[in-house]
Amino acid sequence: MDTSTLILLAVLAVIAVIGIVFLLRRPKNSQTGELGRLSRTAASLGAALRGAWSSGLTDEAWEEIESALIAADVGVETAARVVKAVRGSHPETTSEARAALAGSLKGELSGHDRTLHIEGEPAVLLLVGVNGTGKTTTIAKLAHRMADQGVVLAAADTYRAAAGEQLRTWGDRAGVSVVSGQEGGDPASVAFDAITSAKAKGARVVLVDTAGRLHGKKNLMAEMAKIHRVASGEANVAEVLLVLDATAGQNGLVQVREFGNTVPLTGIVLTKLDGTAKGGIAISVEKELGVPVKFVGLGEGIDDLEPFDPDSFVDTMLEES
Repeated sequence: MDTSTLILLAVLAVIAVIGIVFLLRRPKNSQTGELGRLSRTAASLGAALRGAWSSGLTDEAWEEIESALIAADVGVETAARVVKAVRGSHPETTSEARAALAGSLKGELSGHDRTLHIEGEPAVLLLVGVNGTGKTTTIAKLAHRMADQGVVLAAADTYRAAAGEQLRTWGDRAGVSVVSGQEGGDPASVAFDAITSAKAKGARVVLVDTAGRLHGKKNLMAEMAKIHRVASGEANVAEVLLVLDATAGQNGLVQVREFGNTVPLTGIVLTKLDGTAKGGIAISVEKELGVPVKFVGLGEGIDDLEPFDPDSFVDTMLEES
């Protein structure tokens, strides 16, 4: 083997090594950001759509597409409306159909204000939802995102054993202070004390954790209303965020409607979205509750909370199709 051949092989080997290193270091979600973690939804919905489109855009295919959207928890009415719109655009190829489907789904999510409002000195963000949705960890993640603005956490879930301790642990990790009360005490008084503490410290934001179940002695919804009323009397309640477990699917919507009848919901935080094949719940929850999804939880880490980007969300859902 001559010298020129050896040099050529050496160059090719170097190029190969560089390529491998690039692939290993490249972010896995480079096209769709953190929402690229929706692999279960993308794989499930993508497989269903590929199967539906395999024999062309027939009547049966459109029925299968509608069923696939319903299975992904997009919602029955929304799925029917989306498929009707896509069919009405008369796509001639599956590529055109996919593009039309993406456009229609993005249209379902358009027109909402997804800004996290923190107006007020301090601004109060009240988080509500049933137990097990990840409400306390969501508060910690929000606190971590806003720690440089000055944050006080209010451990107003006084009914759940060790809830205050759990929030204090998260507060230490996020680098923010926590105000708590006695177990079984008045949740509204904890919110009041936290607002007072924030004013004294010049903190800009108060995040209020709340109970997520009916207590044997007091009605949960009455407590929600009282916390909101007391907080509103002391500061601006800028957001009332409903924390919803994405894995609960349509059943979760039934559980949380009462919250919207008790306190004025301004946004939804959809948690555990990385752990479900039914990511379409993000679409149906907006339609059912009339409240925008503002954040999505995509893991257990303190950084695993992302602002909801509808376009990236839809593109990720359909990327395997």
